[in-house]
Amino acid sequence: MSITLDSVTFAYGRNTPVLNSLTYTVPEGFTVLLGPNGAGKSTLLKLACGFSQPRTGTVRMGRMSSRDAAFRMKVAWMPQSITAMTGLTAREQVAYTGWLKGLPKRQAWDAASTALSRVQMADRANVRVSKLSGGQLRRVGVASALVHDAHTLLLDEPTAGMDPAQRRVFRDLIVRLADDEVRVLMSTHDVGDLAEEADHVTVLTQGRINFDGSTAEFLGHAPLGTPEARQAEAAYTELCADRTLPTPW
Repeated sequence: MSITLDSVTFAYGRNTPVLNSLTYTVPEGFTVLLGPNGAGKSTLLKLACGFSQPRTGTVRMGRMSSRDAAFRMKVAWMPQSITAMTGLTAREQVAYTGWLKGLPKRQAWDAASTALSRVQMADRANVRVSKLSGGQLRRVGVASALVHDAHTLLLDEPTAGMDPAQRRVFRDLIVRLADDEVRVLMSTHDVGDLAEEADHVTVLTQGRINFDGSTAEFLGHAPLGTPEARQAEAAYTELCADRTLPTPW
């Protein structure tokens, strides 16, 4: 089942709506959510996981509303910042997250081991999270998101601050998870970030969906003759050429 946002409007307090009558369904596989800072990407992810509720419209998965506990058990959200819990090992932090999500203590402990294996961190399970690198901590964050066997994983700019080698490891991880029938929606403001390996691309600008289609369709918006290395950047620029937007690079 997929998450659907149906005619959703959301605003922080009395401010102008960040999203206005937005309708969107999270595709199967791996989707990159592109857009400049302030476009509403983080807000969309918070609504999609049930962390925030819309002013109008609905967020659902099948017959389940985002207000339902059963909905939240099938969806996992990883925010931009992952906090290392002082004194805990990687397995303890993931298990604690599982317990917070409602798993019994023993089940959370066992599930933490499985989740760490899925993100290739089994060999670091007993290392204190305060001793892990930034890239390793992000993988612990993904394990924490997956510890309750969620079907959809929402990632908010997870590669921010990673060096090229860390990004390579992380993108391989995401592709494997998507191949393992986990729907992955990952936001970024960097148009070159994993676009070629994604199944789908969604472009959000000024709180509205400007493009939603396959990666090949997205790259097809690049002008003829664009070097391959710059196709994602050129496609984004072309899609947004008729709008007054800050560029995301």
